[in-house]
Amino acid sequence: MWTSERSRGRPVGEAPAELGRVTLGGDPAGVTMGGERRWLPVYGPGGYCWRPTVDDKVLVLKTGSQGESPCILGKQQQLDELQPGEVRLTGGESGIFLGQDKLELTGAVRINGRTLESIIIEIVLELIG
Repeated sequence: MWTSERSRGRPVGEAPAELGRVTLGGDPAGVTMGGERRWLPVYGPGGYCWRPTVDDKVLVLKTGSQGESPCILGKQQQLDELQPGEVRLTGGESGIFLGQDKLELTGAVRINGRTLESIIIEIVLELIG
């Protein structure tokens, strides 16, 4: 009995997780890890959704009793200028940076569908109006 259960595990020497490079962006995505795997689901923390892009370096977890169901857990971080406690969120050309003493927004800022600029103009016109 113990020999039959031993054969059900992951093949010897195969890692439970591996780095891969995205070949087809989106969710599901395609990733190459020696060979290409397609239709991998993408996971992130609750409330956070993202889609990897081509050439992203990602962490692939091999789930299932024999690693037959791989999924993407996250993207390799680029911590070039971040200090401890700082956070950067990016998406395309837009971004949010929470620094030690500042908050930076890049890209168009919209509040309930309106541009921040139009809201400021409305406030100024009411004040001088």
